[in-house]
Amino acid sequence: MIVYWSEEDQAYIAQVPELDSCMADGATYQEAVKNVEQVIAEWLEIAVELGRYVPGSKGRLLYA
Repeated sequence: MIVYWSEEDQAYIAQVPELDSCMADGATYQEAVKNVEQVIAEWLEIAVELGRYVPGSKGRLLYA
């Protein structure tokens, strides 16, 4: 997870590079992390439903 301040958005942005287009924002660092944790859960759920691969730990890929 990468968290940074965006001047343009005036918010913290949390990105998960291993999960395509998985990101969220928040007014605080903690809020951005909390929000992206929810987005991660939703991303994984949808990937499994669609039968797409899910990145695993240590670079392995898990297939749904």
